Amino acid sequence: METTQQAGEPGAAERRRRELLEAADRVVLRDGPKASMNAIAAEAGITKPILYRHFGDKAGLYQALAVRHTDALLDSLRAALDAPAERRSRVESTLDTYLTAIEARPQVYRFLMHPTEDSHAAERGFDVGLHSAPLLRRLGEELAQVIGERVDLGPGGERLARIWGHGIVGMMHAAGDWWLGERPCERAELVTGLTDLLWGRLATAGNRLDGPGF
Repeated sequence: METTQQAGEPGAAERRRRELLEAADRVVLRDGPKASMNAIAAEAGITKPILYRHFGDKAGLYQALAVRHTDALLDSLRAALDAPAERRSRVESTLDTYLTAIEARPQVYRFLMHPTEDSHAAERGFDVGLHSAPLLRRLGEELAQVIGERVDLGPGGERLARIWGHGIVGMMHAAGDWWLGERPCERAELVTGLTDLLWGRLATAGNRLDGPGF
């Protein structure tokens, strides 16, 4: 059982918080959006009031987990963007890094991005649907900064970088969510298709002879 003296030791609270987040991760990997404070407290071997002491409430714990996973994802995306390769290869690698991350830990992804579909479980779990938009906005702003720092967009470039950053993240998230749920193709095919779209293939593709045009 955690004691007041232990919590007051230098660095003890930070270490304990990290241990609790690791316990929460294990529950999320098992339960996805249905993860509850009761289950996380049990996994950590503590009572729920102690969990509240560290995170305040469910939203506080969710936010801490979201920051933990978003930070890790952003580190991976930056590494892909900064790799010594030509531009298209780096874009493909960045898209693949994102898709690989959600494929490797789908329960974590669903916990961060989807509310539970079970109304009874929702009373025990996290209303994560209210919190997913800020995560996507953060990714969009981060990508906008990368674009703005690396690409000469001329007058109004900062605004255009933000338009592109949020647009690309929206595309990446929507396509990844659809792909993770239905698995209609191999990951590599999705990466190539999205990169083709970003590379202007839509603008250069001819209209179908039997279609209304685009």
